[in-house]
Amino acid sequence: MTSIDLLKFMLPDFLIENFEIISATNSEENLHLYFEEKATPRKEFDAVELVYKGFLDEITIQDFPFRGKFVYLHIKDSGWTNEITSKIIK
Repeated sequence: MTSIDLLKFMLPDFLIENFEIISATNSEENLHLYFEEKATPRKEFDAVELVYKGFLDEITIQDFPFRGKFVYLHIKDSGWTNEITSKIIK
């Protein structure tokens, strides 16, 4: 069993499938997991002409405690712009 398989038991499938784990920090009280969205658009946007614009601002979500520690998910979404409409897609 890989570490990704273990994470699938604890985190939503969407997060595991669409984001890469960049780093993690662990202290006595907290566990911080850092994610960046993969640099490929999600399948739901296959029919749309998109241009990659880099990462949007990081968001932090406090998740359920794990083994007595507070868990924080730090997530960076990729920014995409629809080439035809110029709308930003998150």
